[in-house]
Amino acid sequence: MSGSTSKTRRKAFSRPYRVGRSRTGLGGFATRLIKKNELIDRYRGQMITTEEADKRDNRYMFEVNSKWTIDGSNRRNLARYFNHSCRPNAESDVKGHKVIIVAKRNIQPGEEITYDYGKDYFDIFLKPIGCKCDKCLEKRAKERAEKRAAAKAGKTAGKSASKTKASKAKTTRSKTAAAEARAAAADKKQVVKRGKTAASKAAASKAAKSKTKAKTAKTKTTKAKATTARSKVKQAAAGKSVSRKTKAVSRAKTSRKKT
Repeated sequence: MSGSTSKTRRKAFSRPYRVGRSRTGLGGFATRLIKKNELIDRYRGQMITTEEADKRDNRYMFEVNSKWTIDGSNRRNLARYFNHSCRPNAESDVKGHKVIIVAKRNIQPGEEITYDYGKDYFDIFLKPIGCKCDKCLEKRAKERAEKRAAAKAGKTAGKSASKTKASKAKTTRSKTAAAEARAAAADKKQVVKRGKTAASKAAASKAAKSKTKAKTAKTKTTKAKATTARSKVKQAAAGKSVSRKTKAVSRAKTSRKKT
């Protein structure tokens, strides 16, 4: 080619994702299949010293090393919209002074792109408000389910204990009532027995009195008969005496007449 220089054109980078609404605000979502280890994007921004980064108040600082940090707060840095996940499908990698985001596994179209922000960021910004990644949400949901199950089990156990307690109380009351009924029956039996004993004693006393009265009456009758008999004997003796006297007088008179 005369007088012309061939220029090697670099293929333009086509982002395999879009920025859209996610659970935590905005997020990056795959627009096609992203294969494992494929470059997703660079984390772009102003390169500043770590000392300067400590003075700036924003959450988009990406520490490259102990000396340099990338301030990714610029809106042209679309990688800033990749959210954190404790079970990510992508990861960050530092190449010199560049930070790139690559796929850890195949990412399906429509799937949100996430990577782990690191322990320091998590402890400072995410832990106080609670991480909202799928793994943490599943973990909290599981913990809530376990707590509900434990509470339900405790409630059931409480109800069972209450029922057992109520049953025991009912049994105790029944036993107490039965014991009281037996005691009342025994008292009634004792009262009846005492009544019978009293009646028997009264009857015996009455019989004894009647017997004594009859004996007294018999004694009086016997005495009366004896008195009557004695009176009759006296009367008979008196009659005999009068008769003898009369006879004696009569003999005396006869004797005088004969004289």
